[in-house]
Amino acid sequence: MKPARYITHLALTGVAVAIAGCSVVGQQGPNWEVDREYRVTILHTNDNHGRFWHNRNGEYGMAARKTLIDNIREEVALENGTTLLLSGGDINTGVPESDLQNAEPDFKGMNMLQYDAMALGNHEFDNSIDVLRQQKEWAGFPFLSANIIDTSTGKPLFDAYKIFEVEDLKIAVVGFTTESTAILGNPEYLEGLEIRKPVDVAEKLIPKLRKKADFVIAATHMGHYEDGNYGGNAPGDVTLARSVPGIDVIVGGHSQNPLFEPDEQSGTLILQAHEWGKYVGRLDLVIKNGEVVWSEYELVPVNLKKKVKDAEGKSVRVFIDEEISHDPDMLALLTPFQEKGQAELSVEIGSSDTDFIGDRKVVRNQETNLGNLIALAMKEKVNADIGIMNSGGIRDDMPQGILTYKSVLQVQPFGNSIAYVDFSAQELTDYLSTVAAKQAGSGAFAQFSGVELMLKDGVASNIKVNGEALMASKTYRIAINSYVATGGDGYPKVTDHANYTDSGYVDADVLVAYIQQNSPIKGMKFAPNGAVVR
Repeated sequence: MKPARYITHLALTGVAVAIAGCSVVGQQGPNWEVDREYRVTILHTNDNHGRFWHNRNGEYGMAARKTLIDNIREEVALENGTTLLLSGGDINTGVPESDLQNAEPDFKGMNMLQYDAMALGNHEFDNSIDVLRQQKEWAGFPFLSANIIDTSTGKPLFDAYKIFEVEDLKIAVVGFTTESTAILGNPEYLEGLEIRKPVDVAEKLIPKLRKKADFVIAATHMGHYEDGNYGGNAPGDVTLARSVPGIDVIVGGHSQNPLFEPDEQSGTLILQAHEWGKYVGRLDLVIKNGEVVWSEYELVPVNLKKKVKDAEGKSVRVFIDEEISHDPDMLALLTPFQEKGQAELSVEIGSSDTDFIGDRKVVRNQETNLGNLIALAMKEKVNADIGIMNSGGIRDDMPQGILTYKSVLQVQPFGNSIAYVDFSAQELTDYLSTVAAKQAGSGAFAQFSGVELMLKDGVASNIKVNGEALMASKTYRIAINSYVATGGDGYPKVTDHANYTDSGYVDADVLVAYIQQNSPIKGMKFAPNGAVVR
């Protein structure tokens, strides 16, 4: 794909005005030389989600990414330019080989790639703060978030921003994390943290940074929502750009959509590079006398392929651009991690006679056989009457055929434990009313086992538990995971209920055990039956 020459007009309006009007550093004025052209290249990725290794088709992966970035850096240096490499966050969670090793290969790979900084994503809080601090040591570069506050100090948990000296220019990179981390993150690991609204924090911080720096970049994990229509999500990059003047570029993440051209909002360029390291975003700038006078942008594919027909009419995959070789030093670093992960994951645990559906576009909108399977496995493990699973905790399909530990960890990577609570009939009605009403399309959308109900005007009625009508005098046990038990995904918090128990069983291990005991898993048993009518 050809680069997009993009901001010529913007240099005369939005960005140029912002830079020219705000580039005074203290009382000494700018440090840049008059009429000198400064070349700056911003490289960026986001939402790595454990993809340190290339996939089975040879696409993406950090080894090819390093070759690409090294080549770009060399090219930029030959033109007397400087590069910054930034991440929009969410390095954690998504691939078992990474998850089992606390994303150590990913962060050590990023260290070798020489990232300059990254925004904290909500999935950085899938692990404890101790693990996150260890990841920062592996990474060796700043983790940035101005709006995640350590309540014990009243200051950001990590750095709010970092100012880089790029020859005579001062470039500030400030981090912001989606406020929905308070819902999406594991509440257990968010204790002692306050997630402030990014716009509120930015309104106070950005004017201060404009006095310290010539150029301001926000590395965010907030999401890009077209025209600011964020729906049931927290406000994203468009809202930030429209609400807070003085941000020149937003390097984003979270929504995981590719922006092949920057989205210009109120003089701010918004960038996002899809997910998993499939692309490296590249923004080339020429800055002269405090203004952007030339720029070019592209998403560079990292060994991505497309399907075409060969001479015999068979479907084959070919590179959409030139193949990028794998850097040998990166391969040497990552291979032991990949081999260790594969060894732990390749053990066969059973089989299934059909595909079990966990694709987020499906499972977050409707009942699926995989949702029913997981809810039943949870229910049976703790001898509950009802099993309830939040769809956001289901991360992949489970394909027909041989199943391994990896098959399960791709579906349930978070390592939550199974909890249960014994409710009165009225408590159960109230809980089901809230949970069944969770918005379709969100990770809170619930999958059930053992219950039938009708939801009308936010109230559950005609409730049957395992085929029997609800009895006012009876107590009912629900099985849930520890994440939603503590209020994750906006579920009612039940950890302070007198009848609450955390079983200590890890969710993936529970599903593994169910598959081992009931293999082959029959799809017909778990087919959607419309028992919950919303």
